[in-house]
Amino acid sequence: MLPRVFLGRLKELLRRFPVVSVLGPRQCGKTTFIRSALPQWPYLDVEKPSDNIRLSGDPERALQALGTRFILDEAQELPSLFPVLRSHVDQDRKRNGQVVLLGSASPKLMTHISESLAGRVGFLEMTPFQWKELEERKNFRLNDLWLRGGFPDSALTHNTAARLDWFEGYTRTFIERDLSALGIDVSPAQMRKLWTMLAHFNGQIWNASQLASSMGTSYHTVNRYTDILEYTFLMRKLPPYYANVGKRIVKSPKLYFRDTGLLHFFLNVQDRRMLDVLPARGASWEGFVIEQLVSALRRSTPQIEPFYWRTAAGAEVDLLVQLKNGWIPFEIKLHSSPGREATHGLRSCMQDLKLKHGYVLYPGDKSYPLSPDITALPIEPLLRDPSQFLD
Repeated sequence: MLPRVFLGRLKELLRRFPVVSVLGPRQCGKTTFIRSALPQWPYLDVEKPSDNIRLSGDPERALQALGTRFILDEAQELPSLFPVLRSHVDQDRKRNGQVVLLGSASPKLMTHISESLAGRVGFLEMTPFQWKELEERKNFRLNDLWLRGGFPDSALTHNTAARLDWFEGYTRTFIERDLSALGIDVSPAQMRKLWTMLAHFNGQIWNASQLASSMGTSYHTVNRYTDILEYTFLMRKLPPYYANVGKRIVKSPKLYFRDTGLLHFFLNVQDRRMLDVLPARGASWEGFVIEQLVSALRRSTPQIEPFYWRTAAGAEVDLLVQLKNGWIPFEIKLHSSPGREATHGLRSCMQDLKLKHGYVLYPGDKSYPLSPDITALPIEPLLRDPSQFLD
């Protein structure tokens, strides 16, 4: 098993909370990671019929039999368990590190977490593979991660047909089984159609009415279905950052696939040759770098929230985050050696928000100045250790 970067954060949360909820998209490696990190802890999978019957028949006795520390996988599929779980935890309320819950939906969908375990639970969001976890793998490059995405079953295979088959199975299972297990009633045909259309919308400013018109449905349905994909960690609505700077600022989010392997599946991009001629390859690369960089920054600062910035006149930066030394704007380029022409949006953002320094991220290997306050940074070493460049 490849070591994951989440172990330190898991240990920190176990020291601070009675319950730790590990969330992330299905098949991103949550179960493998937790069972490796906590090998002595009893484990039950609520999706397994025998474990489900055990927990639903007499949940209080079942939890008592598990002892003082245990793991429950996909616990959201048994909402009735959560009040009993709260009572179990409260028997020794001051003892932290009692229970680990694994789930593939955000707290916005898993309302029973916030209702039953409020004040008792800390959250760890796991992602598919990050570059730091794969960079030392033999014959593996950053472009491989971009093409295949970070889901382990896709990232670690060289077989294109096997990868495409895996994504087909993944999407079918999500639409036909996982959504109903979460209590979500959707049309499988409409969800599949929307998901495919969203792939062609990747990296654009969100416009539900435009998509609804193309689908022949209401914008309410489009918003609802897209929210489901967001709350199950498959899409990201990147919010705009706006301040009173005397300019008209775009206030609609941008939409990105969180995994570019899944994006490329829907776009029928099967190999690097097809990716190289993809008209939307710039938006694909942009979304890939945003996800990877946000994940890398959250290794040291889990509370980071990403934004983008854009004026009505078109000046834009792709990513804006607040670090301990202030707001940092990033422009993401696929060009091998970006020049000063890449700094227009950064310059406008820095001037309006009174920022001291900005960065152009590119797929090279050297850092160099584009101006006294704007630096071109190579992406691979930045993803390995952001503090080397940004602290």
